[in-house]
Amino acid sequence: MTPQSDEDEVWRQIVASFNEPAEVSSAGQPWPDRENVPERPADRRRSEADDPVEEDGEERSPAVEEEHYVPPPPPPLPKLDLGTKIAWFALFGGPAYLLLAAVFGWPMDGWILFAAVAAFIGGFVALVVRMGDGPPKDSGWDDGAVI
Repeated sequence: MTPQSDEDEVWRQIVASFNEPAEVSSAGQPWPDRENVPERPADRRRSEADDPVEEDGEERSPAVEEEHYVPPPPPPLPKLDLGTKIAWFALFGGPAYLLLAAVFGWPMDGWILFAAVAAFIGGFVALVVRMGDGPPKDSGWDDGAVI
């Protein structure tokens, strides 16, 4: 047989066994037995927590079963000053106008294109300049460890 016919036969076997169930391992797990970790008592308690009846035959209260973490509400967003709002509007407004003008066929004179591109670049530059790289102004006299 040629190597091509061997590959064809292997391919036919793969296709024929596509809908057959996978082989089940002896332990019902997809990993070798040497990788099994012994069960700790805490894990055993966790697996038993699924059962609403306790060992002494009493049912646990639903409140115990329903306990889960509820995060606190997030803090409000910081208030932006007028300069930052204008910079964000320019950053997204210039390209948005160009996109809408292209989609709807609005006239795009040279000065409109210049204004839209200048708004985008100016908004970006304004936001970068306003970022600053120093400590916050309200950090106090102690800036922490300085190396």
